Order: sequence, then structure tokens, then C-alpha cells
Amino acid sequence: MVNEPAVNITEGKGWTARLELGYALRQERTALISNRHIGPLVVQRPLYPEGGVCHTSILHPPGGVVGGDHLEIDVQTNEGTSVLVTTPGATKFYRSAGEPAMQKQRLTADNGALLEWFPQENIFFPGANAEISTRIDLAPQAKCMAWEIICLGLPVNGERFTDSRLRSTLAIYRDRVPLLLDRLRVNSERDLDRPAGLRSFPVSATFIATCAATEMLEPVRNLSAPEKDALFAATLMDDLLVARYLGSSTFAARNLFTEIWSFLRPQIAGRKACLPRIWAT
Repeated sequence: MVNEPAVNITEGKGWTARLELGYALRQERTALISNRHIGPLVVQRPLYPEGGVCHTSILHPPGGVVGGDHLEIDVQTNEGTSVLVTTPGATKFYRSAGEPAMQKQRLTADNGALLEWFPQENIFFPGANAEISTRIDLAPQAKCMAWEIICLGLPVNGERFTDSRLRSTLAIYRDRVPLLLDRLRVNSERDLDRPAGLRSFPVSATFIATCAATEMLEPVRNLSAPEKDALFAATLMDDLLVARYLGSSTFAARNLFTEIWSFLRPQIAGRKACLPRIWAT
């Protein structure tokens, strides 16, 4: 697969950080062969709790993202690799004095690679001004499972996402052809309550899996969130399975998506789900 040039970072008043990770197969085990970073964006030591699969946790030492911060993550997985990427905790986007906080994520998987992208939730505090984009580029024979969990405001404290802005995009491409182009825009408090939008739910989450088959869809649809009023649905577009959750709990969303992953992984990847150790800390 031909990789496009790295995106240049725009200098801002906050933290500027970039992390570039590259993986390759070494004697039937996936190795982190390239680990370059600028600023406060690093990886903890790669772990191998399930043999040749490389589990990697991305750490942002400042502990939160504020207006003016520019973060970029670039992950390249070469042919035949198996990589699971996560984070040690939620990413928190704090109140902004005006400038947007920006986070861009570009993930690329070569033929025969399995890429699993399971960061913990993004929490956008009241008053935040944030832009977050995730693009996943797959070779024709690559496999991918990923999720994105977004929490608007602080529902546990009864604080809504007021005086805030969010622009979020999720794009999945295979061989440069778009499979999914997803966009969320919240520019005012009214956007939180629209019947065709968030319906007053503070948590929105999406799970995707490529190389899915028709017989996988109904068992996923039969799963349900523990909250009575939460909304959950799944659909299959060619071989791309997309599941969506609208509710009030990031924990419920992640538990539901972990169930989906546990069901799909043996069929898509040929191995049982192995939860990252960092999730238990």
C-alpha cells in the first residue's frame, strides 16, 4: 500500500503533538518497528497477552485536551500484522477560551492485516470547542474493527453540553473507495435535542467491523443496552457492519460494544476476544 505524506501540524497556542506508529510482522509476531513522537503523545510498552497480537496503549500525559491543542496520531500496519490500539483512560476535552482543540487520527492497514482501534471514550466538557477526525484506510484484503464513543457534557453531574461546539468525522475507506462517511456537528444546545439527531441523549457511539457476513447481523441486533430508554441498532452495508448506540452511559456503550466484539472477533479474526489489561486498571 502506498502511504500518503504525513499531515503537517498547525502551530497553535496549546500543546502540539504527533505520534507515528508502524507495525510489521517479525517471526509470526507483530512488532512495533517505528515509534516516533513530537510533544506529549507517547505509547506505553507494547504487550502480548495473546501471542502474536500487539496490544498498544496511547498515552497523553497532560491528561486532557484544551483549546489550542493540536494532536495527531498516525498508525501504519503492514502486511499480515495484528494490532490492537487503545488508551489507558477517557480523553477529556476541557472548556475552551475560544480556540478549538483538534485531534486527527489516521489509521492504515495493509493486505492481510487486522487493525483493532478501541480507544476509551472522548468526554467533551461544557464549554468545549473541539474538532476530532478519524480516517481509516484499508487495503482490499485488510480487516478492521473499531469504535468511537462520544460523551457530550457531564451527565453524571447533570451538566449539559452548553456554550459548546463539536465537529466530529469518521471515515472508512477500502482501496481509496469510501465505505462510511460519518459526521456529527453540534453548534448549539438545540442540536442536542433534535429528533433526527441526538434526541437529548448525551452519549453517542459507533462500532464498525469489516468483512462481516449476513448471518452475523441478527445476533448483533439481538443484543441490547442495559438502559431501558437507550437506542441501539445495527445494519450491514455489503460487508461493513455498523452498530450505533444512543444513551446516557459511556460504560453501557463500551460494555455493549465489547459484547459485539466478543461475538464478531472469532468469526472475523479467528481468535477469541482478549480485553486489554489497561481496561482493568
